[in-house]
Parts: sequence; structure tokens; C-alpha cells
Amino acid sequence: MKPDVRDEALIEDIRFLGQILGDTVREQEGAATFELIETIRRLSVSAGRGAKEQSGAALTELLRGLTPAQAVSVVRAFAYFSHLANIAEDRHDQRIRAARRLANAPPEPGDLTYTAERLRAAGVEEAKVARMLEQAWLSPVLTAHPTEVQRKSQLDAERAIAELLAERERLVVEDDLAANAALIRARVAQLWQTRLLRQTKLTVADEIENALSYYHATFLREIPNVYDSLERRLGGRHIGPFLRMGSWIGGDRDGNPNVTAETMQVALRRQSEVALRHYLTETHLLGAELSMSATLVSSTPDLKELAARAGDDNPHRDDEPYRRALVGVYARLAGTLRKLTGGEALRHAVAPSTPYESPAEFRADLLTVASSLRAHHGGALVAPRLAPLMRAAEVFGFHLATLDLRQSSDKHEAVIVELLAAARICADYASLDEAARQKLLLDLLRDPRSVKAPQHAYSKLATDELAIFETARRMRELFGPDAIRHYIISHTESVSDLLEVLLLQKEAGMMRGVLGDASPAPVADLIVAPLFETIPDLRNARPIMKEFYSLPGIRALVVESGGVQDVMLGYSDSNKDGGYFTSNWELYGASTALEELFASMPDVRMRLFHGRGGTVGRGGGPSYQAILAQPPGTVKGQIRLTEQGEVIASKYADASIGRRNLETLAAAMIEATMLTPTERAPQEFLDTAAELSAESMRTYRALVYDDPEFVDFFFSVTPIAEIAELNIGSRPASRKASRSIEDLRAIPWGFSWGQARIALPGWYGVGSAVEAFLGEDGGRRAELLRRMNREWPFFRAILSNLDMVLAKTERDIASAYAALAPDQIVAKRIFGLITAEWDRAARALETITGLTERLAENPTLARSIRHRFPYIAPLNYLQVELIRRWRSGVQDDKTRRGILISINGVAAGLRNTG
Repeated sequence: MKPDVRDEALIEDIRFLGQILGDTVREQEGAATFELIETIRRLSVSAGRGAKEQSGAALTELLRGLTPAQAVSVVRAFAYFSHLANIAEDRHDQRIRAARRLANAPPEPGDLTYTAERLRAAGVEEAKVARMLEQAWLSPVLTAHPTEVQRKSQLDAERAIAELLAERERLVVEDDLAANAALIRARVAQLWQTRLLRQTKLTVADEIENALSYYHATFLREIPNVYDSLERRLGGRHIGPFLRMGSWIGGDRDGNPNVTAETMQVALRRQSEVALRHYLTETHLLGAELSMSATLVSSTPDLKELAARAGDDNPHRDDEPYRRALVGVYARLAGTLRKLTGGEALRHAVAPSTPYESPAEFRADLLTVASSLRAHHGGALVAPRLAPLMRAAEVFGFHLATLDLRQSSDKHEAVIVELLAAARICADYASLDEAARQKLLLDLLRDPRSVKAPQHAYSKLATDELAIFETARRMRELFGPDAIRHYIISHTESVSDLLEVLLLQKEAGMMRGVLGDASPAPVADLIVAPLFETIPDLRNARPIMKEFYSLPGIRALVVESGGVQDVMLGYSDSNKDGGYFTSNWELYGASTALEELFASMPDVRMRLFHGRGGTVGRGGGPSYQAILAQPPGTVKGQIRLTEQGEVIASKYADASIGRRNLETLAAAMIEATMLTPTERAPQEFLDTAAELSAESMRTYRALVYDDPEFVDFFFSVTPIAEIAELNIGSRPASRKASRSIEDLRAIPWGFSWGQARIALPGWYGVGSAVEAFLGEDGGRRAELLRRMNREWPFFRAILSNLDMVLAKTERDIASAYAALAPDQIVAKRIFGLITAEWDRAARALETITGLTERLAENPTLARSIRHRFPYIAPLNYLQVELIRRWRSGVQDDKTRRGILISINGVAAGLRNTG
């Protein structure tokens, strides 16, 4: 097929980078290895283009004959090709967007310009949007889940290649192009000689540093640019800091014994250091730029006073008040760095001086500089560096990102049991029923006395958990209240789960006043945020929150503490529990029910926190469509969502791509708040979705939970056991030492299916549900489903993501994984069930959308799959072969390395497997 003319530059970039990689392989590994890799590549491309039977058989035979050393070289080459192809694709996306701007093409959904045009067309005044944003809170929250397979050294090298590839387009002189190519070759050689795999398990400190690299690369500079872009579209109105970063890294203890009070302190100190060193660097550069002389231009009295306080007696700057003022600002920042982190600034024009008490104080000094510039014909000098620095100080403060704390409810219960037994308040709290627990906890929250026994030797669990709360209190005092705001309770199943965390806050001095006091009402430092994860939990979300707020004193406590109630919704476990469609439907229902509840409490703002992963089965997919598909009234300027695994690198490793993704989040939040209809979907749509959900869940659970042979099938046909060996996260793959699906974490569950190219959590059950719904009266009911797809964003998003995940599956490759099962009779039976459901899902999509080809409405992704999948297939087939050897007893180091590198390469190639 002749490539689309728009793809020619992409094809050239892939060819260029592939040639450099090939040359590197030939140089480093020899001509024979290079020819072997080329043969495999040609066979894979041929198999992907129609000659499946002949080329596939030849490919399988060739791979089976590889020695362990050859296998490692081949798998490394194809893994790195996947990474380089990602760079070329990202560059091409930017190229297309730039071309659209030059051609004055209409803005696309997700662009702030598109949002501004929609707002104008709907008659929404700019001032109204600005007022909404003053109260808004939009927060991408970076989490350290075990699917990010790239090392930081690898990410840094790939960022350098991306920058060089972008620079290449601006070069015209042959010598310059040759020099650029040489630099890219050097970086590719660096990659080839750098370990893809970690030799040791990733630590929490490693995860912290990996996350912080995205602030250097993207967030610190691009978030201020997003604000500037939005303000320009709102007539220059200043917008409050609604877009802020969040993090779980160092605070998420759920199932991770490596996260402690100490790692929490490390995370906050390193975050603070990154923010402050950015401010120091920008202040230093600003001082170099603001070289105005008092002999040529005046300055305000406030600026002169700021300069006089600086303590800068350098005669060379005697007539340069701006520079002297910024020397003083730098010295105070240096003092702040020393106080908060123990670190030292790199430069000292004067000694570190009095630390800033707050980011607002720092920003006030910058505002003094800006006001003086604007008052004396220097306004043009504010925009390039000073305005972004002021915005950064407003958004990132001295804490950089809000660190969430998270722990499982059963751990809190265990601590409460121990506290109350030691204080002789209740000998066996665990034996109490829910009503008795609530009464006891409320009584203790009304009592100003502590329940801790000062001399008692508590268990390690209780000591560690209490240390978290006490350390959080100190960290908030040091870094400010935005450093830690949320406490997330995993597995929230009852009201007492919330009350237990309030009591633990009280014990740590994080609750002032006692429950029930009307004037003044008590204040809790942390928002107690339930996490509803499973299908039953989601169905109980509204009843639990309604009962919680009906307790005496709770509503007054929340209102006095800021009037915000975060509720986190779990996409991963609900999917593992009930399958793709049911998970989405139950999340929709829980969101709607919670919105109705909080609509009756106008003094409390509900903020939903969406625990989305990378795969469609874990809530992944385009963020813009996902936010717009939320039920009416559930956004209202308030939304948090997790960014996990390799999705973080995909979205934010490159600054310009990162900015676009941040703008897309802002655009979606604004549109969902200001333009979404307030009325519910038609009852006929809701009833139909409920019917589809019931049948989808029945089909899914019949396979995953009710088939006694399914667990063995899953563990034998996916690389789940091998994934546990890959040092890609600090957290165990399973909550308990068992092979139970219930105990398996949802992340490796989805990751494993993605590797095997089955991606079962992202589609299984939908086909049967649609088939059963259509029944014999297919015509009328089919038209109803088509209307739902046209008119209901929620249903359309489900089908769009289903289309995407099916496009990323590959039946021939999946059958190779199925051949790994020791019991082939069972494997063929279960794989037959899967392939039959595969066909039903494809027919359902065709019936509803009328489209016979996958991704017919997503040409960008279709292009990506067309160019990259023939190069992922060898990784899959080689992974299967190496797993077969490993499980048969050939357990040498090279075979192990080959398996783990193939996992890295497939994840990189698919881009959203985690």
C-alpha cells in the first residue's frame, strides 16, 4: 500500500533511526548478527503484510534455532527499535500539528483554542470561565506503579535523541546535517552500551528521582506556559492556580512495605529541592537579564527598598537596582533551600540570608520587580522569564507537588485495635459490629484526650503507621499545607474506615478541636478520601458517604476544613472484578449517585479522583474523551487523575508533548464544567447500559472466576511469573503469596495480558453482552445502540477504547502464547472461548459503528500500528520461545535477560500496557 504523503517524513525518520541502529549493531555485534536481525525483520514484515503462513513458519523456525547470546542481541535490537520508533512518531505528531497551525487549519478537540471557540459559540463569557477556574482544582497525580520499564539513563538518552531529531528539521547545510547525525549516532551507541534492565529491585528513592526528572524536563517550565496560553484566550484575565501536580511516590503505602515515614520525608525534601533549585537558577538568569542602570531608567520605591535590603555592596552593581534586588532574592532562596532541605545553592553573590517564610513571600518580591518594570517602560521584560517564575512559585510553592498518603483500611483497623486495647478502652475492637465501632470512634473524636499510652511498646505496624501521621504533621509545618492534603483509604467498605483515619489524625495533632463542638467547629488537616475499588464497593459508595455525612459533626468538620470531599474511584480492581463494560458502568453509576448526594450539600464540593492506568482495562485511553464522558455535574471544575507507568514517559518525557497533554486536561475540564448538558442521559440509554453490563459481567466472571482451569491457563500463557522478576517497581506484584486472581494486583494482571497480545481485561464480555441484547429483535435494538453511540459520550468512549484495544491485539501472536500451556487440551478450550468472544466483540463494533476496519476513525493510531507492529511481533515470538526454554529448565542468565528485555520492548512498542 502506498504510504500517505503525510507519513513520508515519519517513514524517513524511522528509516533514518533504524539505519543508525543497524549500523550500531553491525559495529558493536558484527555483520553476522546484523544480517540475522535483518532476516528476522524481513520475515516479520512479510508475515504482517499477508504472507503469514510461509513467513510465520520460517520466522518461528529461525527463532527456535537462536543461541541464548543471539537471542539477547536480537531482542535488544528490536526493543531499541521500538523506543526509537516512539521518538519518530512523537516528532511526527508535532510536525503535523505545526503544519496545521501554519495552514490556519481549524483547531482540534483538546486544543485550548478549540475550547475557547466552543465557549464563545455557546455564549459563555470569559469572565465566567475565569471565575470558575478561581475555585477549580485539576491535578495529574504521578504514581510509581510497576509498569514503567525504562531506566532514567535510558530516558535521558532518548530525550537527547528527540531534541536532535527536531533540530535536524531546521538544518540545511550538509555539514550541519552530518554533525547532527553523528550526535544521534553517539546517543544510539550510548543506548546500545547501556543496560536496559536494572540489576537490582527499584527502590522508592529511585522512583522518586525518576518522577522528578519529568519536572526538569516538562512540568516546571510548561505548566506556566499552559497558564499563559489560557489567560491569553480569556482576554488576559489572571487565573488562579487551578492546575497543580500531585504525587503518590513516597506516600503510597498500600501493599508496599518499602514506603515509610522516612521515604515520605525523602520525597518531600527532594521535591522541595527541585522546586527551589529551579527558582534559584531562574533568579540568577533573571539577574543577568535585568541589567538596567539607574542612570538610564527609574524604579519604584519598593524596588529600591528591596535592592537596599539585599546586602549587595558590589560596586559594579551600584547603579543596577534590579540586579541588587535579585541578589537579595537569591540569597533568601539560598537560605530557604538550606532550611528546608539542608542543601547549598551553587552560587553566592552574598551569603544565604533569612529564609522565606512562604512561597507567597517569595512571589511578593518577584511582584515588586515586575511592578517596577511595568511602571518604567520595562513591561516587555516581564514575560520571558519573570512571569513564568512568578507563576511557578504560585503553582509549585516550596513543595513542588502535593504528596498523597495512602494505606489499606485493614491496616488502620489493626492500629486502632492495638491503641484501644493498650489504653484499656476496648479489649477487642475488631469484634465490634459496625454500629458499635461508629459509636466508639465518635465518642473518642469528641474527647480531647489522646488514646495513646505513652509508655506502651506498640507493634512495628502501629509504630510505623503512627509515625506516618506524626511525620506528615511536621512536614506540613515545614513545607506548607499544600505539601500533604489527602489521605486515601484503600478498600473503603464502611463508615468506620473513614472515622478510623480521622482518629489517627487526631492522635497525631492533625485535628484541632473536637467533633461536636459547634463554635468553632474542629478542623482536620487532611482530606479523608475513600477509595472505592471493587464492584460492590462502587455500589456502596453513595450509601457510605451519605451515612458518613449524617453523623453528628462530620459535615461541620469538613466545611471548616475547606469544604472539599475527595472520593477516589478505582478503575483497575473494578475491572478485574467485573470486566471492562461493567467496570465503566459501575464507575458511571457511582459517580452519578455521589453527585446527587453532594448536590444536596452545597457547602461541600465533591472532587472525584480517577485512579486510571495505562491500559483500557485500567481506565486508560485518551484523557480528553474520558473527562468529557463523565456523568453530568460530576466535574464542576474539580478533578484529579492518576498518571501511571510508561504512560508518564509517553505523555511527559518531551516538553512540547507534555504541554499539549496538560492543555488537553485543562481543555477537557473546562468543557466538562461549562459546556456539558446538566440533564441525565435518556432513561432508555441507562436501562440498556445496565442490561449490557449484567450480561458482560456474567460472561467475564464465568471465565475468570468460575472456570476452575482458568487460573492455571493464565499463569501458563502469559509472562506473569517472569514480570515479577523484572525490577520495574518497588511494590510486590501480588498482595499475598498466592495464585488467586483476587489477590493479584490489577497492574501486573493487565500488563501480562497486554504482553501476550490478548489484552483480555480491555474487551472480554462486551461481545456477548451486545449479542444477547440484540437477540432476535436485532434491527430495532441495533438502532438504539447506534443512537447511544452518536448521542452519549459515555457509550461512545467505551466503544472507541474497545476499538483501540482490539486493534492492539493479535490473534496469531496470542496463539503462540497459548501454546506455552502444558495442558494443551485445556488451553485450546479456554483459548477457543477467548477467540469466540473476540469475534463477538468485533461484530458488535461493526454492528454499532458500521465500521469494518479497526481504528477507521483514529488515523493517527492506525498509522502507528501500521508502522510499528511488524517490529513488535519478533519480540513477542522471541519472548514465547525464551519463556518456553526457561520453563523447560534452560535457566541461564542470557535466557532470563532475553525474556526481560523482550518485556521492555513490547511494553515500549504498545505504549499503554501498564
